[in-house]
Amino acid sequence: MTNHTNPDPNSRSCMTEKISTRVYPSGALTMLSREEVARLSDASEEVGGLLRQCALAVLNSGEQGDDAEAMLKLYEDFRIEVHQVNRGMRIDLHNAPACAFVDGKMIKGIRELLSAVVRDIVYFHTEINPNPYFDLEDSEGITNAVFEIVRNAHLLDAQREPNLVVCWGGHSISSPEYDYTKEVGYQMGLRGMDICTGCGPGAMKGPMKGATIGHAKQRTLPGHYVGVSEPGIIAAEAPNPIVNELVILPDIEKRLEAFVRLGHGIVVFPGGVGTAEEILYILGVLLNPANAEMPFPLVFTGPESAREYFEEIDRFIAMTLGEQAQQRYRIIINDPVAVAREMVAGIARVRDWRVEVNDAFYFNWLLAIDSIFQQPFNPTHEAMAKLQISRDLPVHEMAANLRRAFSGIVAGNVKPQGVRAIRERGPFEIHGESDIMQALDALLTRFVAQNRMKLPGSEAYEPCYRVVA
Repeated sequence: MTNHTNPDPNSRSCMTEKISTRVYPSGALTMLSREEVARLSDASEEVGGLLRQCALAVLNSGEQGDDAEAMLKLYEDFRIEVHQVNRGMRIDLHNAPACAFVDGKMIKGIRELLSAVVRDIVYFHTEINPNPYFDLEDSEGITNAVFEIVRNAHLLDAQREPNLVVCWGGHSISSPEYDYTKEVGYQMGLRGMDICTGCGPGAMKGPMKGATIGHAKQRTLPGHYVGVSEPGIIAAEAPNPIVNELVILPDIEKRLEAFVRLGHGIVVFPGGVGTAEEILYILGVLLNPANAEMPFPLVFTGPESAREYFEEIDRFIAMTLGEQAQQRYRIIINDPVAVAREMVAGIARVRDWRVEVNDAFYFNWLLAIDSIFQQPFNPTHEAMAKLQISRDLPVHEMAANLRRAFSGIVAGNVKPQGVRAIRERGPFEIHGESDIMQALDALLTRFVAQNRMKLPGSEAYEPCYRVVA
């Protein structure tokens, strides 16, 4: 049953129109016992705010914007309820964005993503978090939890050959950069590779869009377009319409671990602080001596206009993490074919190595990840000010703390809790060695000048940080 407030919910004004309806979920939620549905219903009340925010983001899928607070305010009367019925479960939506509907019926892809939201958020809070088997203070326990979440999302296929390329990059990129991500995705799609991204717009959407054409030409259908998100960021980076496999991890650290456990190689496009955070995460992980012999193709790429951007990133990495870190990646400028071929060759090495060491193709169990990269970091003003950024630290700890600094800036830019903290208490302070702080401040200043902190068209960027030498 659907109540319309506008006879044409697909009009340009759909962002201001709202629909109330009932939806029966798809995927893994279509066949549940009464006990399972009862647990889901009870848990949905406990995590109501979280569920509401993520569901609203999915219903706005495809609508450009990174202001989570504005979206929540626009739809402050939106509600989601999970009910037990004879057929299993039913999701009631009240005052949902009309953009998610066509002629009164929810778009099939959005219905699937909405089901994934309910599945993942409720599964973590009913099956993982309260279960003593998953020690979320222990490194192995965290990895087991990540595995269970992605397995429950049906992302693991023991029969599939290694072919999943993780693509990272900014949601706020120029048109030439976006077009370049599509061309790289197209070349990888022609070579049979599937795409995994943070599922938002910009460099997260472009590779998927390009790969769809490559897959169609090669008749390698259906393609797998995997989106990996977390509750704090999904409102700012809502799943783009191409995502057909979505998983929501409970925090940014588990999200990052899911990327590197699932993926067989990583391509990094131009971005901002979120992309820098991801780069520092993967380099910090790969610098662990236990991973020294493990093949893991890592390419930084963009059009000619991005050459200076990656040269700046490369200099910053050289200064902070050293030559050893630089040896773990390759920079390829303005050559999508070379990027695709590098991934094909690199993933072939990954396959041979995993056969040799008897590791799974679908989940990188043998990748060693220190607990400092796994423990959730809550970017409060106190926590940001206490971060140690010094060459006296082991290189992996330096990478971890730099990653946390960038994570805090992401929170201050787009996450509702971080935005509120900045509004109430002013900018975060980041402390460290003088020359490192100068390099960090220069890098962040260039991000701002290149409009990599907010989506184009938004108001002038007000820094949420202050670098202190």
